[in-house]
Parts: sequence; C-alpha cells; structure tokens
Amino acid sequence: MSAHLPKESASAAIGVFDSGVGGLSVLRHIRGLLPHENLLYFADSRHAPYGAKSQAYIIDRSREITHFLLAQGAKAIVVACNTATAAAIHALRQEFHIPIIGMEPAVKPAAAATRSGVVGVLATTGTLQSAQFAALLENYGKNIKVETQACVGLVECIERGDLSAGATRALVAQYVIPLMEAGADTIVLGCTHYPFVKPLIAEIAGEEVVLIDTGSAVARQLRHRLQEDGLLSENRLQGTTICWSNSPEKEAQQLIKHLVGEDVVVEVVLDEAGQIEGI
Repeated sequence: MSAHLPKESASAAIGVFDSGVGGLSVLRHIRGLLPHENLLYFADSRHAPYGAKSQAYIIDRSREITHFLLAQGAKAIVVACNTATAAAIHALRQEFHIPIIGMEPAVKPAAAATRSGVVGVLATTGTLQSAQFAALLENYGKNIKVETQACVGLVECIERGDLSAGATRALVAQYVIPLMEAGADTIVLGCTHYPFVKPLIAEIAGEEVVLIDTGSAVARQLRHRLQEDGLLSENRLQGTTICWSNSPEKEAQQLIKHLVGEDVVVEVVLDEAGQIEGI
C-alpha cells in the first residue's frame, strides 16, 4: 500500500542515508551545490555493510530509515548508497511520493574518459551482482573492457576511521593493483565509502589514472528534481546539517564530524533503555 505524503514546503530538509558513513561523501557534494538547504543524514553503521545483505533485508532497512527521515521533516530522500539503490530504489519510489534520488556506478562517464579502453570498477559484492550494474555494462560497456573488483573489508576499515592505516593501504593495493595490471586507466569508485580513501587509491594507481565517483552528479540531479518540483529552499543563510548514527562505537560521532568537514550536530539513536536503537 502506497504512502501518500503531503507535499513538503521548500523550507523543509533533504534526507540522506547510507549503510554507515560512506554517504557523507555525497552529502558534501550536496552541501557544496546547495549551500542554503538544511540536510539530515542517517548513518546505518550498525547494519553496515549492505554489500553482502539480501535484497529483502536492504529494502526493509531502506524503508525504515526513509520513514525515520520523513518523521524528521524531509522533503526529499537521497539514497547515498549504490547497493541500496540497486536493491531498494524501486520499492521506495512506489511507496513514497516525494523525490527519491539514487546512485549508480559511473560506468558511462568512465567509458567516455578511458584512453586504453579498459575501465576498472571498485564496488561491493552486492553492487557488482545487481541487475542495475548488469544493465550499466549492457548499455555503456560494449566497446570497452570492464574489470570489476569486489572490495571485501574496505567499507569496514572506513567505518572504523582507518583511512590511512597500514591494513587499509594493504587492502586498497590488493584491489587496485590487479586493475592496473589489466590495463585500466580509469577507475570507478562504485561505493560511496571509497572517496574517503581516494588519496590511497590515487597513490597506488598513479597520477595518470582517472578516478571517478558520482557524488557531484547526484547533487546535480537532486537540484534538478527540487527545482522541477518547486522545492528548492528560498533560505539565504547557510543550511544546517543534523546527523544520526546507530553505531555502538564511541568514536562514531567524531568520525562523522571529521568526514563532513564542517560543524554538525550528531545524535546517537537510542531506545528507551538507553541502548542503541534497532532502527
């Protein structure tokens, strides 16, 4: 049964979520393009990563978090996760009658950018095995060679804030070097967590390799949809950012503030007993 939601005013906030802190890389692009919008972010770190979860599980998580963000007054939702977009975007759009913007690995721009004809894709297992990714390869990968790499364990490193640790560097090398050996001159960062280790990826891949993610394209699409629906904020002050996390780690709040790169409010979602909430 569809939820017929009332049209929110332009002054309402934009809701963004991911399976943890990765979607903050997208939120930063949104803030840069839409400085006057108020932003809400939910880090579903307790359930990260989504990459190995079933489609039904991801749909359930995405639906719960969308309900949560709508209860906080969101006028639009950005699913800042490639895996959640592939698994749940259609279900969300059927249920919620507001703008819902998703992600997809940047195969199309990578195909246009490559000089060697070989494109590497770093992503989670869930994204690489999705029908959405198969469709991208069918549409844009016909005249190039696409080398994929499932980056098992890398999301967890980023969730811990280990952005330059030795173990993280070793994982990045393990996943990037085979792409280089296959001749890739363009690498798609097919998970929103990966831009936070972009310096490591660039160091290992070399300066000649082009790294592409879709955060800026998602921000532009969001602006277009809000403008189309008359929902762009008329506020001329700097927008606020409020984040929620269900991570049991004490360092989670500091990590979010560090990754956002601005002064933000970070709240931990707790239940009545003071424990981390199930949402």
